[in-house]
Amino acid sequence: MKKKIASLLGGLLLLLQAGAAFPGVYDDLLKAIEDNNTSEVTAILQRGMDVNTVDKSGNTLLILAVEKGNLDLVKFLIGHRARVHSRNQYGDTALMMAALKGQLEMAQLLVASGAEINHSGWTPLAYAAFGGHAQVVEFLIDKGADVDARAPNHATALMMAAKSGHAEVVKLLLEADADTDIKTADGITALKWAKESGHSKIKEMLQKAGARE
Repeated sequence: MKKKIASLLGGLLLLLQAGAAFPGVYDDLLKAIEDNNTSEVTAILQRGMDVNTVDKSGNTLLILAVEKGNLDLVKFLIGHRARVHSRNQYGDTALMMAALKGQLEMAQLLVASGAEINHSGWTPLAYAAFGGHAQVVEFLIDKGADVDARAPNHATALMMAAKSGHAEVVKLLLEADADTDIKTADGITALKWAKESGHSKIKEMLQKAGARE
């Protein structure tokens, strides 16, 4: 909790400093990010704006660049010491955003730059599984992602893939020995979610793997 509070305060301080030191430029920077204007963003940063500037939701420029799918800008930010571990107010990191959007090359770059794969709360693997991004799921598993990591509601990546109907992702997770019998805080298993969601193929896959409700 102390670390989270410190992180939020740090983000707020950066925000205040940015507004105080560069009146008007802060808004220009966020607009350039929104417009996916890489040249304008880099020009503003090279004039002295902090590469770890955050918006009002705690999103760093790196997270925003990933959200926009701007690989060139992500490379620039990382090359200028953008913090890859920073989280926004919802707990999302740049790697989680890349995983959610299925951006494999982005995820590879972030992991190579030290982004955390396993941490508390929702994980990049859970986000990739929810989105059905098999290539990203496979990459994260190969890099040591905990396939049975539990989200705050105790859901796992396997549950998210089963509920969302992503058979290829379910297959990858089962091959990685994901536990089929973990339950959410409400007592829901991956098999039950697959059945309730009408995903018969995934239901059969889970039952073949020994899953129970």
